[in-house]
Order: sequence, then C-alpha cells, then structure tokens
Amino acid sequence: MKKMKKVLAVALSLVMAGSLAACGSSSTETKAPETGASETAAESTAESGSEAASEVSTDGKVYNIGICQLIQHDALDAATKGFEDALTEAFGDNVKFDEQNAQGDSATCATIINGFVSNNDDLILANATAALQAAAAGTSDIPILGTAVTEYGVALGIDDFDGTVGGNISGTSDLAPLDEQADMLHELFPDAKNVGLLYCSAEPNSQYQVDTVKDALEKLGYTCEYYAFSDSNDLSSVVTTAANDSDVIYVPTDNTVASNTEIINNICLPAKVPVIAGEEGICQSCGVATLSINYYDLGYKTGEMAVSILQDGEDISKMPIEYAPKFTKEYNKDICDELGIKIPDGYEAIKTEETAE
Repeated sequence: MKKMKKVLAVALSLVMAGSLAACGSSSTETKAPETGASETAAESTAESGSEAASEVSTDGKVYNIGICQLIQHDALDAATKGFEDALTEAFGDNVKFDEQNAQGDSATCATIINGFVSNNDDLILANATAALQAAAAGTSDIPILGTAVTEYGVALGIDDFDGTVGGNISGTSDLAPLDEQADMLHELFPDAKNVGLLYCSAEPNSQYQVDTVKDALEKLGYTCEYYAFSDSNDLSSVVTTAANDSDVIYVPTDNTVASNTEIINNICLPAKVPVIAGEEGICQSCGVATLSINYYDLGYKTGEMAVSILQDGEDISKMPIEYAPKFTKEYNKDICDELGIKIPDGYEAIKTEETAE
C-alpha cells in the first residue's frame, strides 16, 4: 500500500511538471493546450464513452476500453494496433475502444484520462510513459496497463522496483538490452572515439537509457557526451552540435526523437554522422542500425494481459511487467549505402519506401 501511495504521489507530481515542460513533437505541440482544445478532447472522450456504454450485446458484457496514446509515431501506433487486435480476437463486437491521442502533451494526457475515469471505463491502456503517469495519477480503481514504457520504476518513481507495480497497474516494457545495443555500436564502429547521446531531457526513461548505454560504451573505450534537448524547438540546434562533435550518435526509444526523425536525418546524413537508434521506427527514418523489438507484438501481449484481467479475473496487482521476447538486429540499407557502411551478417534490412518498391 505504501508503494502505491508513493506511485500515485509521484505520478501526480510528474504529470503536473510535464504540463509545464512537456516534450512535444513540433513547436505547436510543445505548448500547453488551449482551453478549447482540452475541452474538445474531454467532450470527445465523454461522447464516445457514452455511445459505447449504450451499446449492449446480447452475447454478454460489452467492455469499454480507454486508450491514451502520448503521440503519433510508428512504434506507438503499432503497439495500439496490436493491443486492439488481441482484444477484438477475444471479444469480437463485445469490446469498444475510445482511442485518444495527446499530441505529445502531458496535460492533454491528464484530460483524456479524466474522461475515461468519468465514463467508468473497464480498463485503460496507457501508451508511453507520460500517458502512464497521467493514468496513475487519475485513478486507483480502474485497471491500467502500460505499453511502450521502458522502465516502470523510473516512470512511477518506485525505488528498488522488483518487476511488479502492484495496485491497479501493470503492462509491458519496450526495454531492449542496452548493453547489447552498445555492443552493436562497437561492432559497427570499432574505430570511433566520440559518441553523442541524443535525447529529450523531459522523458525520464530516455535519461535512464542514455545513462545505461553511456556506462556500457565507456567500458568499451568510447568517450561519451550528453546532448539533451528540452523539446522539439531546440532539437535542431542540439543535433547540429552533436553532429559536429561526434563520430557516432546514439538515440534511445525517445518519443520526441521518434516524432522528429526528419530533422535529425537532414542534419546527420549530410554531415556523414551515423545514428544508432533504440528502435526500428527511428532507425527507418534516420538511423543506420538498431537492436529493436516488434511494437505490434508488444501491444498484442498487452492485449492478452487485458483479456486475462477482464475475462479471467486475474489480479492486476500481482501481474509482473512483461518484456518483449525477441530482439532483432536491423539496418537501414538506404542510409548505410549512402554513408558507405558495410553491415556484417546477422542483420535484417528494414523495409523502407524505397526498398519496398
């Protein structure tokens, strides 16, 4: 109980802080939402929830699921799709989704979650860290499953996290083996000396990843430097500095990076500075290689957990965080070809628009 009280207190403080300094995907998204936008999101949630509640199936209970996704990009979109597919396969027409996107703003996450709570939804999916923090602050009664959250102890401020959050929260993690990502960088660029660690300082799990990778890379003999940006407004200037000072750049599974990969590619590619990415979607747009999970599968696993809770009555407070079972070495053929990088055996080419043609 003490742990859950602390989770709620920390989550509430993080959501409040996030509303002041959220990491958005564009200059318009980093600003706090205007009152009208927040009201529209709340009204939309309420209306869709009411409509779902009014639909009663003759075959049994209709489950109303609220989905709060922090921002739109390939990885989070795939996780949401996998989650919905798993539930639809289990319940057919007896499950209704109220899918909401916060456009990268933590305050909007809180507004969306409040709508789900008002509608008394049966379960909430919190897609990404800020969505999970808002959900934890918003309800201690409705079951909450997180997905695409890297480290739950970091996200919820739990000291000595043992793998189970407790209370009304569980979910899946997109944490890749960070030491193996460092090993992959070393495999591809053994002669590099300076590695730039590019990340959004407002995303606690990004900080966790770069700290861990930095330690692994320094043991391999690299000199590492942090290049943190507060939001997408200063991303371009920070990337430019990183590209000027680094032989290789590493980016974690960072939502702001994932939503602004074109900015990174437009700077790093002409500068001939390769980028090692934390996940496939980022690598597909601006990276040379990644050790990545399949986000659709991660979301699907989260959906299976939801079925266990809703259909089988499994106690969410005792459900440990689940992790991706498979990691794949992948590379971006187009960027590697342009930079003249030869990829060794054991890597799969990521399908891009050009390679698919």
